[in-house]
Amino acid sequence: MADFDDRTGFSQKRANAAAVLDYAWDQGAFTASDAIEATGLTRSTVIALADDLVERGWFCELPNARAAGEYRKGRPARRYELRSSAGVVVGVDAGQHCVTAAVADLRGRELARAHTDVDEDSAEQRLAVADTVIAKALSEAGALEQSVLCVAVGVPAPTDLDGVSPEGEQGFWSRMNPGFAAHLRERGDAHGWLIEVENDANLAAIAEGALGAGAGASSYITLMTGERFGAGYVVDGHLVRGTRGAAGELRLLSLVEGVGSTHGIAALLRAWALEVRDSGAADAASALMTTPKADLGAPVVFRAAEAGDPAALALLDRMAERLARICAVLGGLLDVERIVFSGAVADSVGLLVPRTAARLDELTHPPAPELIASTLHGGVVSTGAVVRALQIVRANAIALDPVAPSLE
Repeated sequence: MADFDDRTGFSQKRANAAAVLDYAWDQGAFTASDAIEATGLTRSTVIALADDLVERGWFCELPNARAAGEYRKGRPARRYELRSSAGVVVGVDAGQHCVTAAVADLRGRELARAHTDVDEDSAEQRLAVADTVIAKALSEAGALEQSVLCVAVGVPAPTDLDGVSPEGEQGFWSRMNPGFAAHLRERGDAHGWLIEVENDANLAAIAEGALGAGAGASSYITLMTGERFGAGYVVDGHLVRGTRGAAGELRLLSLVEGVGSTHGIAALLRAWALEVRDSGAADAASALMTTPKADLGAPVVFRAAEAGDPAALALLDRMAERLARICAVLGGLLDVERIVFSGAVADSVGLLVPRTAARLDELTHPPAPELIASTLHGGVVSTGAVVRALQIVRANAIALDPVAPSLE
């Protein structure tokens, strides 16, 4: 019975320490009294745990309240703060054509970012490029590999809980995710890296909920709108992944009248603009006619539409009809408050959003989901990967070893 009590005592101490550490994550400077009020633990317990967390490297002790000018009478309160430099996280966007890595401290402050192009058909190259980009970002951040606590990677493929993607899409998924989870676990094993590989649209949804246009909504969809449509669903505050992590795959769009495929805004506007060019359907002075074919794509269409080009505006109306049908199906299935257009194209959809919203109102029972363009730009996936990595570190922090202050 004594052994059982010892284990129980150790577990309780660990749980108490985890509670104090978790409290510190959302605070700036705090006192023992602040932590006592938040956790319900006794003063002696909180002070002992705070000292232990200082010794372990999670907390730093600040000048006391009197020295900081916040306390005048009685015993000065000791003040603590989570060490934002107790480790770093790495968020990776392993996209179809480019791999980006962002390094952030434990407060989510970005320290460095690196990226490079990649051959989508070479599995070995994708793994090697990821290694190189992560190493470059860490170097630019001045962070050692042993300071990394978690690496989260976004891929354009569904993933299971082990970060493995199924066969499918004519081998596209396996090419996009050629074993990132196993590779990075092997690489980071010596340093105890936590690894997560997740669908890119799901990470975009996490980013939008934490920092972007999804904030404040309990149920929303993040619709990736670049070369292909993909979606991340948050319903009643929870990310929806599905049995095999494929909840956001939108092959169902091939069954939707007036849609027919998963081709995204960038791919469609490029193809449609070329159709206009080849058919001569636009005025000779239109940018759709004067721009070299190799440069004719979504950015040209959006700029021309903003300048009032009738042919470009007609393409936006055509796109709005397609988007409204997509939003009607997805929003109707999940009864969400909001649909966020995310990804690099989101920066340019100012004229497209109200057109889509007007048509959506005609296709759905009121109230239709609110449509918003993301403000997180093309880095939304790597941003979401950083947010997710921080969530993982926070949930597992008490079992991790922070970097020693001497290694900062």
